[in-house]
Amino acid sequence: MLSRTADNLYWLSRYMERADFLARIVQATQRLTSLPVDYGQPRQGTEWESALASAGVEEAFLKTGAPMDEASVVEYLTFSVDNPSSIRNCIEYARANARSVRTALTIEMWEAINSAWFELKRFEQINIGRSRFDREELTRFLDFVKKMSLDFDGCAYRTMLRNDAYWFSRLGVYLERADNTARILDVKYHVLLPESEAIGGSLDYFQWTAILRAVSAHTAYHWVYRQSIKPWLVADLLILKMEMPRSLIACYDNIVYFLDALGRAYGIQGASQRHARNVMERLQTATTREIFQSGLHEFITTFVEDNSRLGETISAQYLVI
Repeated sequence: MLSRTADNLYWLSRYMERADFLARIVQATQRLTSLPVDYGQPRQGTEWESALASAGVEEAFLKTGAPMDEASVVEYLTFSVDNPSSIRNCIEYARANARSVRTALTIEMWEAINSAWFELKRFEQINIGRSRFDREELTRFLDFVKKMSLDFDGCAYRTMLRNDAYWFSRLGVYLERADNTARILDVKYHVLLPESEAIGGSLDYFQWTAILRAVSAHTAYHWVYRQSIKPWLVADLLILKMEMPRSLIACYDNIVYFLDALGRAYGIQGASQRHARNVMERLQTATTREIFQSGLHEFITTFVEDNSRLGETISAQYLVI
């Protein structure tokens, strides 16, 4: 396969996964800002600051000079043309990558992304010129984004031939998903909870619940642990539980599998295979107790850096630089 084709497939999947994540982050943040006043937060705006931090665009947003309120942050994360990681741009970039490799996609995959792009334009027209933030229309838009991502992912899983095109596509999904899960965990632990609120308190409980719902893990949590929500168990679920599709270890189990498939197909193992296995081994030997004793933030920071380094290694080994 041409490296440019592999690059397009890889980034097509990353952008689709990122759009889904941003939609979930906005919805989770809305739930947090709707908590009763009794759970009030001393640091006003903390929730929307956490949404920007989770998306990795806090510094870029601050440079715009816009107020850190719901309307401004939501606009920046959803329809902003100036934010490269906005949902609007993710879908735009995904379609551009899809058009470049149209013949490598199945009909169902192309129809899923192309129809999503046209639906995006409809929502964009509705949004243009509005002087007031419309929460009801936003809810419809975010639900559309999540459904779009599920449709595309389902089409890829059910219709693609299991060859290098599929493996590069899946690498993009799981590398992006691992980064997203790690970031949302780190933001919750270090930004969202005000300094005056005790861990394990009522605000902490509702925030962890919102995080679990953001990654579609609330029901799974209760199935696995069958007890009230506790931070160390949420971390265990989203970091070390292989059964949880969005956990870090589940993502890396898939990343190692698809990189090994590429290695066998091309007859050579490289730096990306070695790096992915090293990360996987650290996750397999880690325990929740050790993670919290050494610091969740430190563990997540190391993981995000390693995950980013793996993306660079994959690009150097296989993709267009």
